[in-house]
Amino acid sequence: MEFTIRNAQEKDMTHVLELIHELARFEKEASAVEVTVDDLIADGFKENPLFHCFVAEHGNSIVGMALVYPRYSTWKGPVIHLEDLIITEKMRGSGLGTALLNEVVKYGNDLGVKRISWEVIDWNDPAIDFYESKGANVMRNWDVVQLDEKGIKAYLENI
Repeated sequence: MEFTIRNAQEKDMTHVLELIHELARFEKEASAVEVTVDDLIADGFKENPLFHCFVAEHGNSIVGMALVYPRYSTWKGPVIHLEDLIITEKMRGSGLGTALLNEVVKYGNDLGVKRISWEVIDWNDPAIDFYESKGANVMRNWDVVQLDEKGIKAYLENI
């Protein structure tokens, strides 16, 4: 199967958002996506972009994406975070996930990062198996901690 991996462009953000919604439905959080195409364009294509995105094309369609952004580890130094690697359902098993992950790893290496990190939902066994087959360490003894917008406001009201 032939596909192309390339850097995303502003015009791709409609398709990227469709993939984000597909992932949200898969993770049983269909109504959780708040970001818009305009947000993606504003955040990803300004002078100092907040993220870098790769898209995968098959034919004339975008069928996958990987979105990364910089972070800093107090233990390691510069790292990148892979926010999402999404392959549309019909293309899973085609090698596209490997191709996208390859681009992310090459990108991180070119940046000189010390680590690439990401999360995977604990019941997504195919994704866990895929990442482990690539040599990733799935750290099951760590929990993700977040304050959402509502939590931030509540926190600030109590200090």
